[in-house]
Amino acid sequence: MKKLFTVLTVISALALTGCGKADTAAQVGDMTITQVQAQTVINEILAERTKQDTTQMQLESGNALNRSQLRFTIITEVFNEIAKELKITVSSAEIKKTRDGIYEQIGGETELPKNLVAAQIAPSNFERYMRATIISNKLSGALAMAGVAEADVSAKITELIQKKAKQLKVTVNPRYGVWDETTGELNPEDSAGEAIIPSTN
Repeated sequence: MKKLFTVLTVISALALTGCGKADTAAQVGDMTITQVQAQTVINEILAERTKQDTTQMQLESGNALNRSQLRFTIITEVFNEIAKELKITVSSAEIKKTRDGIYEQIGGETELPKNLVAAQIAPSNFERYMRATIISNKLSGALAMAGVAEADVSAKITELIQKKAKQLKVTVNPRYGVWDETTGELNPEDSAGEAIIPSTN
């Protein structure tokens, strides 16, 4: 599933700041992502990996996995908020069409678990991913109809995401890392160590 994260790579530059509640991983407007919820996704991904041959896969682990999964949840939630504001809807038929298209791309439904592992998407987040893809495609279409050049569409979507994230006052718990606005990365914080995924001795 080589193109699974294409829609997300252009919108990763979210300005995340410190999050006040100790049990909160991140806050997106009125939505709270708890550390338990964040860890549940990690546990699901790690469990799925045990069912597949991952020797040829380049997979994140530890805090790198924590950061990327938290970013995924934040970005897709911001997409949902943009959709609400612009009255963009996602129907069950559109979800089905997108799912069928992915099945065709990867060689059938039976190949989905392996491809989700390779793409580092928890099965419970698959529909969230598809929703974000559909919303992004609709935004791209609307921008094109408004006269935005194809080469500028990705940058315009990035701008919309950043603006909405700022409006929502997106925050992140520092134990997950430090946001670098210059590089657009959620960098590790030295003091965090393996705070989220317990180390095995």
